[in-house]
Amino acid sequence: MVAFDKCETRPAHIDAILNGLDRYNPETTTIFQDYVQQQCEDRTFDCYANLALLKLYQFNPHLLQPDTVTNVLAKALTVFPSPAFSLCLALLPTHTQPFPTTSEAQAASQTSDFVESVQKLSRLSTLLESAQYTQFWSTLNSDDLYADLTADVAGFEELVRIRIAVEVGKTFRSIAADSLEQWLDVRGREALSKFVADVCGWKVDGDAIRVPTNKENEARSEVKSERVGVDMFGRVIRRGFEQAA
Repeated sequence: MVAFDKCETRPAHIDAILNGLDRYNPETTTIFQDYVQQQCEDRTFDCYANLALLKLYQFNPHLLQPDTVTNVLAKALTVFPSPAFSLCLALLPTHTQPFPTTSEAQAASQTSDFVESVQKLSRLSTLLESAQYTQFWSTLNSDDLYADLTADVAGFEELVRIRIAVEVGKTFRSIAADSLEQWLDVRGREALSKFVADVCGWKVDGDAIRVPTNKENEARSEVKSERVGVDMFGRVIRRGFEQAA
């Protein structure tokens, strides 16, 4: 597994900042913001760098750029089920959280477009994490705001669709084509067949999709054995010979 602070596509100047004292320098926020935009354009994701930017925002609230934050969260959705979204969300101001606990936070959440955006993205994250894929797509398509929030992320739907397919492939060896169409939001049998063949490497078998065996979906028998020695019952046996008080 790749270390959390590593990213193969990270530019050298970003790596230098992250490994030096400049990562706490407010002047580097613009550099990190440009890097977020680069990730959106080239379909990469650097969680460690994005968290560093959100930490700078936490220390310097006046520097916070709502569009950059929502782009970070939208990018984090494309790498589920990693904890990236939750980690990013935890660094945002309290009043932006999905369930504000104080009256002040609740009042702020009712008046801020930024808070509404964060909470809508949190809703999408919850649906993905709970494997409610059909509901995820219907929610994503239900409001133009979702389209605005993900517009800067190149290939957002495709990236999420691939992640869903990966999770499905860990669970199933055979799945009804109709169900998979809904989970992937791929309409039409021809489009579905092309996706599962070209992207997933799966086979179409009539109305079913066959997933090759892998280490996650393979049925394996597990034999458990327990060693029970007499010494483990020593106390019980000893009590049997003790005189009642």
